[in-house]
Amino acid sequence: MTAQPPIFATLGCRLNAYETEAMKTLAEGAGVEGAVVVNTCAVTAEAVRKARQEIRRLRRENPEAKLIVTGCAAQTEPETFAGMAEVDLVVGNVEKMEPATWARLGPDFVGETERVQVDDIMSVTETAGHLIDGFGTRSRAYVQVQNGCDHRCTFCIIPYGRGNSRSVPAGVVVDQIKRLVDKGFNEVVLTGVDLTSWGADLPGEPRLGDLVMRILRLVPDLNRLRISSIDSIEADENLMLAIASEPRLMPHLHLSLQHGDDLILKRMKRRHLRDDAIAFCEEARKLRPGITFGADIIAGFPTETDAHFENSLKLVEDCDLTWLHVFPYSAREGTPAARIPQKVNGTIIKDRAARLREAGDAAVIRHLTAQVGQTHAVLMENPRMGRTEHFAEVVFDNDQTEGDIVSATIKGFANGQLVA
Repeated sequence: MTAQPPIFATLGCRLNAYETEAMKTLAEGAGVEGAVVVNTCAVTAEAVRKARQEIRRLRRENPEAKLIVTGCAAQTEPETFAGMAEVDLVVGNVEKMEPATWARLGPDFVGETERVQVDDIMSVTETAGHLIDGFGTRSRAYVQVQNGCDHRCTFCIIPYGRGNSRSVPAGVVVDQIKRLVDKGFNEVVLTGVDLTSWGADLPGEPRLGDLVMRILRLVPDLNRLRISSIDSIEADENLMLAIASEPRLMPHLHLSLQHGDDLILKRMKRRHLRDDAIAFCEEARKLRPGITFGADIIAGFPTETDAHFENSLKLVEDCDLTWLHVFPYSAREGTPAARIPQKVNGTIIKDRAARLREAGDAAVIRHLTAQVGQTHAVLMENPRMGRTEHFAEVVFDNDQTEGDIVSATIKGFANGQLVA
């Protein structure tokens, strides 16, 4: 009988997708066969519901497989998944990155494996760079430089799934990026849970801007460096210098804003106010004209009034945001916000989220309209589609070489994409 390699399903963020690639390597090295692994997300109650749905679907399709659940939802509520008849094993976020976990699942292991392997993630003080040299498309690679979060926003369960902030040392990051460039990658994306906290736990307490400048200095052949979601209030002097002076740092930042009203921001225990967000965007735009911003915004936080919501809606214009990730609020058990009287009903939350998405769609159209007639350096993700420096998708009517950066003049746009 032919050995069946493990099946992996990933839910949630880019970091989860990155870690799935690391697990594939670990499972392959241990000779794991006939397993299904679900890497879950816990960011909302809906994410947990989707995880349970995916587990049931995969069990129906793979009735004989050993079904393993891991990821943030498995870390924060292991009993939920251990209680599912479909699940054989629940593995925590730290354990999923350990070779020993996968060795216990290999064909040579004799004996029982404990059904729930989830330890206290808050006791973890280090993170290793999982050296997945090439995860992503052939054009873009992702490098995890940080994990966990020291902040305790009242709505967020993620620190309980990821633990406290841990940084990958700069030398390890630079060496990995050098290998990726040697393999032909034209763009690298730095990822983490709370990226702007990078370095706080390292000797000398370097900042994210120091890491960015070091990468660009020591890897001169890297064509494009991108940074994923940042907390704008933590942007340091060197990061702003890189935005101003380094053309290889892409002019697109995704901001963890969450709301546009000061009272709600305080109740969320965010560290910035509305004017801080606006000032950051104005400063970054002054330093790098044409820079675009994405943002996470939550609709329907407990006690959010119509007036509070309007401030979030207006923030799209005041910060000139382009790419929105809108999250309808859902209470996560174990978070302080879940104990606040939930005075915003589901219909209102859904309506407010829809209005934010409409504002985001209109912002995207404004951005795409402004690109017509412009020439962009486009990184090809597949033969007919690539992305500009500002992360807009560009479609071509003839094949390009995947992974190349091509110069393209924009003729128009359709269906949210530029047309070259």
